[in-house]
Amino acid sequence: MTERLLKYFRTKQKEVQSEKTYDTQCPFCSMQCKMQLIEQTIVTRKKYTAVGKDNPTTKGRLCMKGMNAHQHAFHSERITHPLIKKNGEFVRVSWEEALQYIKEQVTAIQHEDGRDALSVYGSASITNEEAYLLGKFARVALKTKHIDYNGRLCMSAAATAANQTFGMDRGLTNALSEIPHARVIILAGTNIAECQPTIMPYFEEAKQNRAYIIVIDPRETATAKIADLHLKIKPGTDAALANGMLKIIIEEQLTDGAFIRDRAEGFEEVKRHVASLSLEDISAKTGIQIEQIKKAAVKFAREETGMLFTARGVEQQTDGTAAVRNLLNILISTGKIGKYACGYGAVTGQGNGQGAREHGQKADQLPGYRSIENEADRAYIADVWGIKAEDLPGKGVSAYEMMKKVHEGEITGMFLMCSNPVVSSPTAGFVKSALGKLKFFAAVDLFLSETAILADVVLPASSYLEDEGTMTNLEGRVTLREASKPCPGEARHDWQIICDIAKALGKGRYFSYRSAEDVFNELRKASRGGIADYSGITYERLRKEGGILWPCPEEGHPGTQRLFESSFSHPDKKARMCVVPNEPKVKKDVPTEEYPLILTTGRVMSHYLTGVQTRRSAALKARHFESFMEIHPKTAEKYNIGDRVLVRVESKRGSIIVRSKWSEAIRPDTVFVPIHWADSQNVNDLIAETLDPSCSMPGFKVCSVKIRPSVDNFVNKLS
Repeated sequence: MTERLLKYFRTKQKEVQSEKTYDTQCPFCSMQCKMQLIEQTIVTRKKYTAVGKDNPTTKGRLCMKGMNAHQHAFHSERITHPLIKKNGEFVRVSWEEALQYIKEQVTAIQHEDGRDALSVYGSASITNEEAYLLGKFARVALKTKHIDYNGRLCMSAAATAANQTFGMDRGLTNALSEIPHARVIILAGTNIAECQPTIMPYFEEAKQNRAYIIVIDPRETATAKIADLHLKIKPGTDAALANGMLKIIIEEQLTDGAFIRDRAEGFEEVKRHVASLSLEDISAKTGIQIEQIKKAAVKFAREETGMLFTARGVEQQTDGTAAVRNLLNILISTGKIGKYACGYGAVTGQGNGQGAREHGQKADQLPGYRSIENEADRAYIADVWGIKAEDLPGKGVSAYEMMKKVHEGEITGMFLMCSNPVVSSPTAGFVKSALGKLKFFAAVDLFLSETAILADVVLPASSYLEDEGTMTNLEGRVTLREASKPCPGEARHDWQIICDIAKALGKGRYFSYRSAEDVFNELRKASRGGIADYSGITYERLRKEGGILWPCPEEGHPGTQRLFESSFSHPDKKARMCVVPNEPKVKKDVPTEEYPLILTTGRVMSHYLTGVQTRRSAALKARHFESFMEIHPKTAEKYNIGDRVLVRVESKRGSIIVRSKWSEAIRPDTVFVPIHWADSQNVNDLIAETLDPSCSMPGFKVCSVKIRPSVDNFVNKLS
């Protein structure tokens, strides 16, 4: 009887339960973890489970964001139909009406204000194919020079520093697999344990192999807890710390003389510069004891192998490029580059932060990391696109500078894709005000974000479960994101939307693709011979091999595991060292009597960027449902700030209200607020608009503020 019952229930289960699987990649950080979403239908209820898939980068690992990413993809607030704002309200329209409306507005602006009055604001979360098409769309369909993207606020300092130093920029100069074999590792301004959790096993394995880890960060983060030496630096003084380490390395005769002689330029100038500096001054400026600076410098120089990693803590400053270059001076002076377990890694923030900056979204770039100001590069890309080189627009301006031109009336129309500058930009209120001045504003997104809600027309995009294409992870490994789930409602893929608009504008012959793979094959041709050469990479190879490190100049090429083994990418094959002053060329927003504390910003593990997606995930939102201000207890007592109470944080530009969080892990002169919230908790409302002169990066990591209790103690207790 029991056996018959079991058989009956098994039969009924099969009748009421079905299972589908969707292969994809996590849409969040630059590790780009391979995953599979399992959809089970039980009677009328659907259950979703995300599992990691084996791959060369993360070996099947997932973090909490990847496990719960599907929650935003299935969220009820997802846009599934084109919307046009009529009488101040969004109404559903057909694709035909939306495209006709865009055509009319674009044509009118081109006629009235000129082609450069139109702009394109891109994203580092879209695929390589879509980033490539967006650059082509701006320059061929719109014929405007004004295109840039949100990666300008993320990776620009590291990319510029690598290009200036090495002659090229690929996130990591070595494969991740070499990390466990480095004898000493510097992690400067990077909290990988929370921002890229699935990379941590590489460093944990290095620790097991007795590697010495040095962390440079003003906070004792989860990453700093693995350190053998934590340099709790005063925010904004990374360049000075690097000068101190260089001074010790040179004076202790710990440099690699043969490497410097054969493979570097500029060492003598750097040597003279650091000789003139005082370690006492550097110690006072950075807040790091001289003994600790010496310990870090000597340990890094003396070990046979070593690697250096930087991220936003160093890079998001008005001298971010210079600070990274000075850390690279250390790497070159000790000869720890171009060798096994020796190299540099810029820990990319956004999912496709590497690939998105290689193929034409930046104001000064063409596909393959070519320069828009180089005549040979212009001629090559014009030939690929079937246009005349003289018809290619010139160099535009950076993302935030585009917003200034909007405010000034020079730009009157904008096409924005998968970005949220109202929250992510410095002096964020200014950006919102500027966008309100546009004659025409079109946005492509999954949700009505804080920026998309300001648009005249919003077009529904596809999510990571639906949108096939390639991504390039933090180590420069090109991967293929499979996506078999149908788009919901009338949503379309980003690449299709770009092509549809181009066709509406009469440029369809330049955008006649039938699939993402079609676009990729043209990208391969456009990148051939460029710095970021993808020409040997195919979808078939990516499916077979799981990912390929560029440059890969032909189909038989295995990809490049390690850069700069015999030469750098400058014409003379040498790296460039440079003199970096302790004091930046552009004045930072340093503390004053009125604004005595340093505000620095960053991420928490459960959220991503401006939170548009993760704040719509119930599981992730539950972990951090509101913003907070991390503050040292002694500082809190000085300013009468209790633990877990509402606090007003104010800079010269504005104020926000967040909840206090006492922590001895942070410096007493510093407070920390994460970046994932909008409106009254948008920390970027406080940030100055001053930009790094080399890369136009805002100074997110150093902002002078004052603090005070937001409301009386009774209300605080009630909250």
